[in-house]
Amino acid sequence: MNFFTKIDISASSWQIDYKSQFAFFGSCFADNISAQFASRKFKVLANPFGTVYNPLSIAKQIKAIADGKVFGEEDVFQDSRSQNGTNDNAKGNSAATWYSWDAHGSLSGKSCEECIEKLNMAATRTRDFLKKADVVFITLGTAFVYFLKSLRENGDSSNDTAHEQVVSNCHRQDPNMFIRKMISVDHAAEALKSIVRDLQKIKCQEGSKNRGLNIVFTVSPLRHMSDGAHNNTLSKATLQLAIEKVIKEFGSPAEGTLANPISTISYFPSYEIVMDELRDYRFYDSDMIHLSKTTEEYILERMAETYCSEQTREDIKQVEKFLKSANHRIQDADSPATAAFLQKLQAEAERLESQIAGLKLNV
Repeated sequence: MNFFTKIDISASSWQIDYKSQFAFFGSCFADNISAQFASRKFKVLANPFGTVYNPLSIAKQIKAIADGKVFGEEDVFQDSRSQNGTNDNAKGNSAATWYSWDAHGSLSGKSCEECIEKLNMAATRTRDFLKKADVVFITLGTAFVYFLKSLRENGDSSNDTAHEQVVSNCHRQDPNMFIRKMISVDHAAEALKSIVRDLQKIKCQEGSKNRGLNIVFTVSPLRHMSDGAHNNTLSKATLQLAIEKVIKEFGSPAEGTLANPISTISYFPSYEIVMDELRDYRFYDSDMIHLSKTTEEYILERMAETYCSEQTREDIKQVEKFLKSANHRIQDADSPATAAFLQKLQAEAERLESQIAGLKLNV
């Protein structure tokens, strides 16, 4: 007797292993799942500009990377709270933090120059990584998007969001500065198509390797309940329909050539696994919104079944076993037993690295 419905996922036509490089862009679900891979010593780049939830923001970040954008003064702003005298930590405008609407606060700076430097370093590092990447996972969290109001003032009554500035992170600025609304399926789909075209552009640039790039879209199972249950459902449905539209339009090129470096564009059912297969609050964290570590590990397991060979899955188990030993708490660092343990650990690391191509344990 079956007490739950398991989501059927066909094995992928391509595979990842410890030689692969893959990037994650998107919501905090992308952060969490990429961390699961990284903790098992895969080569992963995750959200270089910080967590982003909507397709327009992801598209804007990847376009900047593809175009070789050099960030400048026009791309950063000074904390308005300090300018209004509401920031207790700032002493005058000169001490105010500088931010970018396109990036997380971790890329902020105490000066305009520092913030710009962090943005350009992130862009360069990401461009170099994507040129060599095998897979890019795009995780969409919501179809609700923040736009900066100021660009719609001065008599512009147009409803065309193409003329508005998308905001990836509001940095706790005055809420009256923004408009927040849910975009349409077509608007979301155009953003996803832009992502595909710009990833193609990056892979065609000088210095690119592994031209067979695979793009995987997925929808975060984390619910945005602040919008209400119904709006959360509409938002997730918008993302699902946009992804389906893009996959049907692009198809599966299966080429990976110089002219078209994208091999496949596909969908991984993270949302369905949680909503339809697990569908129980015991798989959530204490806030009943975020996922538990057990759930994240289960989704990793399903992804490994989809994208990894049986041998790679066995390699993962060996790495997990090694890391469990490596993380063993040492009681007496100077004892002969500890010295023997560390020597044995080093020998095991060298054995695994020689056995598993591409593995770097950094012991």
